[in-house]
Amino acid sequence: MPEPATGAWRPDVLGADFEARTLPLPGGAEATLVRHVPSTPTDDGDGARRVAVLYVHGFVDYYFHPHVAWALAAAGHAFYAVDLRGHGRSLAAHVAGGRDPNLVTDLALYAQDLDAAAAVVRAAGHERLVVLGHSTGGLVAPLWANGRPGRVDALVLNSPWLELNEGWLQRGPATWAVELLGGVAPRLVVGHLGEHYGRALHRDGGGEWDYDLAWKPHEGFPVRAGWLREIRRAHRRVARGLDLRIPVLVLASDRSGPHGSWHPELVTTDSVLDVVHIRDRAPRLGTDVTVREIAGGAHDLALSPAPARDAYLAAVVEFLDSRVS
Repeated sequence: MPEPATGAWRPDVLGADFEARTLPLPGGAEATLVRHVPSTPTDDGDGARRVAVLYVHGFVDYYFHPHVAWALAAAGHAFYAVDLRGHGRSLAAHVAGGRDPNLVTDLALYAQDLDAAAAVVRAAGHERLVVLGHSTGGLVAPLWANGRPGRVDALVLNSPWLELNEGWLQRGPATWAVELLGGVAPRLVVGHLGEHYGRALHRDGGGEWDYDLAWKPHEGFPVRAGWLREIRRAHRRVARGLDLRIPVLVLASDRSGPHGSWHPELVTTDSVLDVVHIRDRAPRLGTDVTVREIAGGAHDLALSPAPARDAYLAAVVEFLDSRVS
């Protein structure tokens, strides 16, 4: 059977309920859009649900959460997800072009990915678009929406990465060092993610979830100076305040745990980010921000054990039904 043409829907790795298509981007880059087939309309736009949710993953991450699509579809909403350039389904093309996995040296490039994904979703006939961003996706999405008034109708942010979870040395002097290094040596490795959280999530480590370890390895991908410089610049933009005039729901665990070592509460606390930072920065995103805590939630609230996972999904559905539908 011949390969589907670029831009055509094709079977996805998640099985019969899902399809994917390549989104060609400027400069030969690619992102990948995934759709939950039962909740999305046919290609002629027939049967479009009023609200569509577009999921945006984090760093060392991709979309592998079918239960999120099922929950939102059961509540009457359409579901899509995008694997940004260099991540997951889009990783091979990125690396083949000589680029580093999961990394860009200009976060503004992700606006191209989100523009392309949003255009396909809007063309399907949905009246309202909500972007659901997790972690780094929860940083990229509000910056994109802030620069594109009217492009999206609401945001849901799942443990958004709004500040560096480190001490004053890393958040201050080390950040300014990265600002310099990112310009002269953008590929210099300046850090790595801890592997403990990923191991606790994955079935191989006793967790509940199965995902592709080539796309989401426990040890992560190297953190390079040019990328981290962009992240810290984005953090400063949020700290100064954005001007979002749409409803924003920010969700986070009720507690943080150590992020540099193994501990028994890796999946019942946010052991990647500091939830105090999230609560502090969230009101600076715009004029209509609601913050919800999820007791016993993991960093990715969608991957929390029950009942925290159920509470998270219920909060998202409640927000969509009350503020967007």
